[in-house]
Amino acid sequence: MNHLVLFGSIGSDLADMGKTTAHTFGVDWPHFIAQCISFIIVAVLLYFFAYKRVLTILEERRQRIADGLANAEKIKSELQRTEAARQEVLDKANAQANKMIEEARTAANRVREEETQKAIAAAEQIISKAREASAADHARMLTDLKKEVGRLVVQTTATVTGKILTPEDQKRLAEETTRQIS
Repeated sequence: MNHLVLFGSIGSDLADMGKTTAHTFGVDWPHFIAQCISFIIVAVLLYFFAYKRVLTILEERRQRIADGLANAEKIKSELQRTEAARQEVLDKANAQANKMIEEARTAANRVREEETQKAIAAAEQIISKAREASAADHARMLTDLKKEVGRLVVQTTATVTGKILTPEDQKRLAEETTRQIS
């Protein structure tokens, strides 16, 4: 019970203190209430005409920022997808280029082999022609030699015998010499 008395006395002390403080500071209750009503009216008008619009603008801005972040994420994912597609295209192009290089090497080796075979065939043909020409020259030289030896035999025989040989004798001696040389 003492507690109630104590709280009662504290409450009355506070009220007295409030009155003395209000009187000390010169609080005029009718003016104070009028100022509170004016403040409430101004606060309500500001809420509806200014604060609400500011909140709307802030919400729109927040929404634009959220949209911008979402678009940034979309762009980032699109960029990653594009980068992956670009890398895939580059890999395909590299593979195709390597394939073309290998085909070119194979074709170059084949052409080189063909050209080598052609060169070998041409060289063999030149050698064959040279052999044929050499054989023909050899045969011609042998024929010329036989004729020359026959002529020399006829001339030597004519000189040794001291008589002039008839064309028939010359022919006969040349044929005999040719047979003996062969």
